[in-house]
Amino acid sequence: MEEIRYKPIGLIRSPFKDSGGMPIQPPGAEGVAGTVEIFAEYAEGLKDLDGFSHIILLYHFHRSAGFSLVVKPFLDDASHGVFSTRAPKRPNSIGISVVRLAKMEGLNLRVEDVDVLDGTPLLDVKPYVPEFDVRKVQGVGWLSGRVGGVHTMKADRRFR
Repeated sequence: MEEIRYKPIGLIRSPFKDSGGMPIQPPGAEGVAGTVEIFAEYAEGLKDLDGFSHIILLYHFHRSAGFSLVVKPFLDDASHGVFSTRAPKRPNSIGISVVRLAKMEGLNLRVEDVDVLDGTPLLDVKPYVPEFDVRKVQGVGWLSGRVGGVHTMKADRRFR
């Protein structure tokens, strides 16, 4: 298979300059404001986005070097396969966050609940649609009984 390459369509701006102490997921970043700066060549793609209250950001973990197939995630003391976690040290350093779209100002999307490092390259934006994106699930694996900790857990520097 040939190599796949992506070109950033913008940058994510946030108050988080370093991974230490930042929220580990959007629910833990409730109310944290940020800006998604879309590059001018992609301006037309923003048409009609302002009608959505939430958007999905796909981005590149730009400060994550290398990967580990087994990691110790933030919400557990045991190690798990990277694909059963949302850890940034992945074979393809792709992150995902659902954020609230507070306001659109030209090429700048004002967002809230941002849990992303400042300067993160943005790969794509998609509208969040509960009828498409919310599923009834029977289990959340090893995270069962741990997801409540996401509201207070802060990142350390283990995935640098």
